[in-house]
Amino acid sequence: MELVSRQTGKVLSQLDLEDGPLRVCLVGRDRAAVTLRWVQKVQLMKIKGNKLVKDKVLKVSYSVYGITTSGDNLVVTYIEQPWLEVITTDGKVLHQFHSTGKTQHFEFPDFITTSPDGTLWVSDCDNNTITKMDARLNILQTFTSPLLQSPHGITAVTEDEILLCSLGNNSLVLLQPSTNTMSTLLGKDDGIEEPYCLTYCQQERKIFVSPVRTDSIQVFKFT
Repeated sequence: MELVSRQTGKVLSQLDLEDGPLRVCLVGRDRAAVTLRWVQKVQLMKIKGNKLVKDKVLKVSYSVYGITTSGDNLVVTYIEQPWLEVITTDGKVLHQFHSTGKTQHFEFPDFITTSPDGTLWVSDCDNNTITKMDARLNILQTFTSPLLQSPHGITAVTEDEILLCSLGNNSLVLLQPSTNTMSTLLGKDDGIEEPYCLTYCQQERKIFVSPVRTDSIQVFKFT
């Protein structure tokens, strides 16, 4: 795991983990949570200045993929039932998606993010859908489009601006829930190829994109 300066691209700190990290999210301003799929754990860590320091480890019952925050809790995704769980930072399960009776909605929900209003957004690369959910894992809305081909990474700029990677289309897509519309923000002509995950920096209004087969991060200005 590496902590990288967004201004210079310099690696500030490195931390060896028990297994390869899959997804990461910030927990407040000075903590992060990382999913470790094969060992079925979530590693919490603290950010002290320019250094990463290990915190507690949470054991989960399934191979975990995506992770995000929901208030003071964490939300994790699996590629099998119960699909999603809301857990505390002590590992206690508060909510499971399959308990709502919608057991067949997901196929491969590997990325999840939270918008500023607390809404959850899940991308499913196998059924080419984006699902909007509340904090108790109830489905609020589902979005599909020809622009969605193997959607992966997803992040929220505002409540009405959701950015996602359409890996199959070699593009970044902007979803605007209020109008139920999607548009291509950046494509192959802009240097986007097989985009896998992304994040957004509010302070600098920049998008950071990681493609599938490179060891680099692309940076774009969001205007």
